[in-house]
Amino acid sequence: MPTDAAAAAQRFVLAHGFTQTARSWDVIEQLVRARLPGAETVAVDLPGHGDAPPPADSDLWVSATRLVNAGGTATYVGYSMGGPVTQLLARRHPERVAGFVLCATALDWSDPRQKLFWRTMGVLRLLLGLFPRGAWQTGMRLAGAPSKEIDWVASELSRGSARDLAEAGRELGRFDSSGWVAELPQPRSVIVMTQDRLVPPRKQRALAHALSVPPVLLDADHDACSTQPRLFVATLLGALRSLGAAQRRTPSVGSTVMEPAEQTRPV
Repeated sequence: MPTDAAAAAQRFVLAHGFTQTARSWDVIEQLVRARLPGAETVAVDLPGHGDAPPPADSDLWVSATRLVNAGGTATYVGYSMGGPVTQLLARRHPERVAGFVLCATALDWSDPRQKLFWRTMGVLRLLLGLFPRGAWQTGMRLAGAPSKEIDWVASELSRGSARDLAEAGRELGRFDSSGWVAELPQPRSVIVMTQDRLVPPRKQRALAHALSVPPVLLDADHDACSTQPRLFVATLLGALRSLGAAQRRTPSVGSTVMEPAEQTRPV
């Protein structure tokens, strides 16, 4: 029978991005399982998204707790907003994280363009509360989304709570791991989207530098996991292989890091 460490290395928990849901990973899960026989994948709706129950608190620590409760001991993959959640999880529950891959994400979300977006969360919350599906459909048309995908994606987005979704965005805008991420003990990898128009590639590279790992480069935009799933999975599997090599050289992590008084500093 496989050891606990071996099982964790073959169990992949996927944390989605802001406004996405666990279903956003459907194609990725299928491709990963096809390429890695015996692998188990678990996609989780984060608080405020999809079918997740309303959180008592919008703090990202709540998202990290929900993620680990659903995922257990595993290798974690954090995409976009799922990156900060995965970083917090690796800090608070190091014994549950065999390794992690961070994709299209950053140490903080305080870029001037991102700051402007987070400041609009109150307006977004109002619009979504009044007519969620219509707001998403209009926004995606203005963003140039393919018409055949608009209805399905808008339906997915409107499943979540408008208030909780907006609050999750505001919390993301306050996140900053630059003061502690280098202390994380687990094997890790960072995938940088070199054409990313949402999270600047320089910020993704800064995350890789802070974690002391060479960036895994993917010549694609922020949404590569949905628009180029096969290319994304090929890159992800390469990152996971690098984790496997590191896991074989690294003793298991046993201690738990307590939650600090303040996880972030406001932007």
